[in-house]
Amino acid sequence: MNSFKGFVIAGTHSGCGKTSVTLGIMTALARRGLKVQPFKTGPDFIDPGHHTRSAGRICHNLDGWMLDSKALCEIFNRYTQDADVAVVEGVMGLYDGYSAKEETGSTAHLSKEIGLPVILVVDARSMARSAAALVLGYCGFDEETAVAGVIFNRVGSENHARTLREAIDLTTVPLLGILPNRDEISTPSRHLGLVTPEHLEDLEQKYSDLADWVEENIDLEALLEYMPDIPRTPFFDEVPMIPKVRIGVAKDEAFSFYYEENMRLLRKAGAEIVFFSPLNDRNLPEGLDGLYIGGGYPELSAFDLAQNTKLKKEIHEFSISGKPVYAECGGFMYLMESISANNRLFPMCGIFPFKSNMQKRFQALGYREIKLTQETPLGPEGTVIRGHEFHYSNLDAVPEDSGTAYEVYARNAEPRREGYIINNNSIGSYIHLHFASNPSAAVNFVEACLKAKDDTD
Repeated sequence: MNSFKGFVIAGTHSGCGKTSVTLGIMTALARRGLKVQPFKTGPDFIDPGHHTRSAGRICHNLDGWMLDSKALCEIFNRYTQDADVAVVEGVMGLYDGYSAKEETGSTAHLSKEIGLPVILVVDARSMARSAAALVLGYCGFDEETAVAGVIFNRVGSENHARTLREAIDLTTVPLLGILPNRDEISTPSRHLGLVTPEHLEDLEQKYSDLADWVEENIDLEALLEYMPDIPRTPFFDEVPMIPKVRIGVAKDEAFSFYYEENMRLLRKAGAEIVFFSPLNDRNLPEGLDGLYIGGGYPELSAFDLAQNTKLKKEIHEFSISGKPVYAECGGFMYLMESISANNRLFPMCGIFPFKSNMQKRFQALGYREIKLTQETPLGPEGTVIRGHEFHYSNLDAVPEDSGTAYEVYARNAEPRREGYIINNNSIGSYIHLHFASNPSAAVNFVEACLKAKDDTD
């Protein structure tokens, strides 16, 4: 087939239930034998993990602020080549993005960039006729955003459902489904999002329950028939390069926050990705030329991470050897002297002479653009890369002479220095960078690994 179905599931606001609806629809379609390609709007890591498990295909982030239109469309086109249905979960409310004055980074912006219609999920608790006014407001705010229909969620009773049907008849917006309130099957939250799949039990059963909930209350055949056919854009990917370096990537319950596109771009640049577990492995994989330790929830596994002294020592020695080490957020915390959580101090790798302290409230949240202030494994001075920052820990007693390699730009804030660097080869930062915002970052990191490899041969 030269076309596929596709739609964006957006919400009126964060917490309206769009993730539960998305997971239910993905699981229901996938268990019918359809190839469901999941995508997530924005910088989030946790929802994509659930999407991947529920749909059976790797979810990819589509962020309209970190990535330009060309990169967004390339990612979307690459992974829909063999898909039957593309399902994109939105972020926050439909029109929420980088700022209140522009649409960049919003779900509405993305839907226009990739040409998919929007299904609006409305939390209908304590609403009757007003639900119609709310829907009309969302549809009329930006007439270029194609709202194809609405799903009412958290409906309290059949009488409530009947009232909502009568209300939506006052508009021309199609009603695609009415979902009764089912708090018992919602996915629990932690910090800034859902609990990661790695920290949940009976996950397949939870997805199945959500799919049953959707199947019982949404006519999925009618929904798909209602959605337009999306022509496939011819896409010819590059021939994979023969790997010339081996990069170890930390991947387990403590470290799972990675943009999949970062992995693809590293492989494209000539890297063999070798996963290892700081929780379970006592040694690094053999023959590594670089390390990449991403974010996650190391504080939840701090005791076990601290106990794995043999691997911590190997990682410290790897950094001293001069080979490139790149760590983001939770990975950065792991490479510090210690993590303080629940009134306990847990010793970590000791590469960076800092201590991280978990706090009750988040310490930073938002988009970031970084400019390198010196040559690093990510590129030469002046290299610009975009990313996102969110964390609940802060740094304690940072030495005044600590070297930094980033100048960080954030909305409504003065530039600041971050991106700590040790021996010109080990970089640690709270910022998760998206390499597709500047693909040279992946190339530069691979080349730095290759140079270190040649120097030690």
